[in-house]
Amino acid sequence: MKKEHQFSRSLKSRHVQLIALGGTIGTGLFLGAGKTIHLAGPSIIFAYLITGIICFLLMRSLGELLLSDLNSHSFIDFIAKYLGEEMGFVTGWTYWICWVTIAMADVTASGLYIKYWFPNVPQWLPGFIILVVLLTMNLITVGLFGEAEFWFALIKVVAIVVLIVTGIVLVLVRFKTPTGHASLENLFSFGGLFPTGARGFFSSFQMVTFGFIGIELIGVTASETENPKQVIPKAINEIPVRVILFYVGSLVALMCIYPWDKIVEDQSPFVQVFQGIGVTAAAGIINFVVLTAAASACNSSLFSTGRMIFSLNYKKNGKFASKMSKLSHRQVPANGLIFSAIAIGIAVLANFVFSNTALFTFISSVATTCFLFIWGMIVLAHLRYRKIDFEKSGQQFKAPLYPWSDYVVLAFLVLVAGSMLLDSTSIWALAVAVVWLLVLWLGKHFKFNI
Repeated sequence: MKKEHQFSRSLKSRHVQLIALGGTIGTGLFLGAGKTIHLAGPSIIFAYLITGIICFLLMRSLGELLLSDLNSHSFIDFIAKYLGEEMGFVTGWTYWICWVTIAMADVTASGLYIKYWFPNVPQWLPGFIILVVLLTMNLITVGLFGEAEFWFALIKVVAIVVLIVTGIVLVLVRFKTPTGHASLENLFSFGGLFPTGARGFFSSFQMVTFGFIGIELIGVTASETENPKQVIPKAINEIPVRVILFYVGSLVALMCIYPWDKIVEDQSPFVQVFQGIGVTAAAGIINFVVLTAAASACNSSLFSTGRMIFSLNYKKNGKFASKMSKLSHRQVPANGLIFSAIAIGIAVLANFVFSNTALFTFISSVATTCFLFIWGMIVLAHLRYRKIDFEKSGQQFKAPLYPWSDYVVLAFLVLVAGSMLLDSTSIWALAVAVVWLLVLWLGKHFKFNI
């Protein structure tokens, strides 16, 4: 393979683990948790546990695909191989737009967090600065991106661990808060574990699923990983468990310190909780961590969209495809990164038009809907791979409980799509996602080249 088409395998095990973890633990937890707690109360814990288990099964299927052919650029190559070029085209561009919309949400969120310290700063300015800085980093080397993302993600992990430890200490000493005392009783003394009923519980799955988006990033890093046969299985086996622990642990800590019904849905619950117990300095620190989380997720967005543009245009004809399928002398898809950054920059202009909360909610709903389709395509590709290529591949990293694990994942994805019908904003997002998928399929079917 020519150097202009060959990625540098510079990502180490710790990079890959933290890239996927960092892309997952972002605004879905730090900003979106307020809405999910408001929707479901303490039952949100069960929603995260269920979704985490489903994501683990999904990742095992993805890992089996990745290790069957280490020369593939991303998981989109497997979808095209086993489900057809049209589905690969639709899934690839859908994955690109998903990460663009996620980055838009993070750009919006970063402006909100900066306003904590500087309330008069224009909403668009912080996001624009962060986007430019991250693009510059991504254009240098993939190793620098991996190192930066490692530290970005580590800050979030440390913050969550500190929150969990703090919650344990406050519960043990029954710390007095503005609404009572920190206690395990706060989990079930305000309406029980399911205070909003089944409707609230199932409605929360849309935002909970959004919180796990990014876990499949391993499927994009495989071609740039130093030792994929060892790194990929380890990352897949460890990351889902860690994500479950971080999400569940932090949410339990939050709702033990502060009753769930006192958490405001349009504000970061992390900041609100620490302000509520009177630790103003800690609230500022947490706000910095939340800003880091937004930057980290945006960083992952740039990385994935740049690689996806490269993969979609690899070996394709046309001027656009030719430009996007070449690597810079630093072996990064520079043109794809710049193209994606421009698309993400639309969020800067959007902040002039839409309210912040409404924009974040709608964007997250569209992204979640599209990811249901993407994850479904990964599972279907795995089912097809098992039928026609599994025996000759000599695969050792087998997905557990096949084929029932795949069927369970598909059923869950359908359930989440159904839960989106319970909210008016989600219904519109669902409609937009369906139209997007249909337009892409028709464009490819009738040989319209993008």
